[in-house]
Amino acid sequence: MKTIILYLLAFAGGVFLAIQAGFNTQLGAYLKQPVLAVISTSLFSVIFASLFFVTAGKTLPSFNEMQVIPWHLWFIGGLFSVVGISLYFYTIPRLGISKMIALGLCGQLIFSLLAGKYGWLNLPIEPITTKKLIGAVAMLIGIVLINSK
Repeated sequence: MKTIILYLLAFAGGVFLAIQAGFNTQLGAYLKQPVLAVISTSLFSVIFASLFFVTAGKTLPSFNEMQVIPWHLWFIGGLFSVVGISLYFYTIPRLGISKMIALGLCGQLIFSLLAGKYGWLNLPIEPITTKKLIGAVAMLIGIVLINSK
C-alpha cells in the first residue's frame, strides 16, 4: 500500500510540473521574457516553501550540521533548475506542451538510467536491467508517436 501512495505522489508531482510549465509559459509570453517567468517562479517557490516549512514545524539545521555540507550543494541545484525551467518556458510555445514534456521526460529517463548505473551524483547504483531497457525503448517509441503528424 505504501508503494502505491508513493507512485501516486510521483505521478501527481509530474502533473504539477506540467501545470506549472503551462502557467509559467503563459507568464513568459506576457512578459516577452521566459527568464523573468523563471525569476517569478523561483521567488514564489521560496515564499511557498518557507510557508510550508514554518507551518510543518520544522527546525533549521545547526551551524555545525551546515558546515559539513559541501559548498557547491547550496547553489548547484538552483543553477540546474533555472536552466531547465528556462528551457521548458522557451521550448513549450515553439513545440507544444505535450512534445516538450515528452522530450523532457525522455531526457530525465535516459539521464536517470545512466546516473543510476554509474552512481553519479552520489546516488545508489542501480543496474540497467532488460525491463528498464524495454521501458526506455517503449518511451522513446511513444515520443516518436507523439511528435509525428
